Amino acid sequence: MKKRSLSGNVGVGVFLVGFICVCVAFGTPSWLVSDPRIVGAQLDRLGLWRHCFRSLPNPQESDAPRRFFVGCRWVYDPFTAGYSEIRGFLLPPFMIATQVFFTICFLLGLVSFFLILLFTLCCDPERKRYIELITTIGYLLLGSGISGGIAVIVFACFGNTNGWMPGHANNYLGWSFALAVIGSVLMLIASGLLLVEANVQRKKRDYLKESQMRFQLESRA
Repeated sequence: MKKRSLSGNVGVGVFLVGFICVCVAFGTPSWLVSDPRIVGAQLDRLGLWRHCFRSLPNPQESDAPRRFFVGCRWVYDPFTAGYSEIRGFLLPPFMIATQVFFTICFLLGLVSFFLILLFTLCCDPERKRYIELITTIGYLLLGSGISGGIAVIVFACFGNTNGWMPGHANNYLGWSFALAVIGSVLMLIASGLLLVEANVQRKKRDYLKESQMRFQLESRA
């Protein structure tokens, strides 16, 4: 039996590109960015885990702010004075939902990556669980793509609304967000291709069994 069909080979390639996009989007702080042409913008850029401000006044001191936040920091930074006090502002419920769903997307993609290595380097169609392995990868990627899709939809709906980050009229969704969208879509495409591959391999195995049985019957006759 041929090790992989065209759908399997293409599925592996699509997954690798999608997983790279997900990893980059997961770790880079450019989901929402400020127009660099705007002088005096308070926001520079932000991601799931890191925020960069040019000069953000403490949102708890709206009348006469005495503290301003400048530079890039991890959103859970425990060392910057006053940063923990504005964490509720930095992480509204929609942002936490985005973090959770995209983390699930990333983790399922990571598990799938190791299973893909097993699928491409170590297994062959004669292995007993070969088809089950491909099916498992396909459904893991389906869950990853759906989770990533939920994350980007939630962020697209609420990430640049009035009342959260300052200067929302001059902010726009950045390249990290674009990679998150591309990665989520490619995960879904890879899922479909690998589930097709599992079906192809199942039919090949059934055909091989029928051929062997037919040969045995003809030999006895």
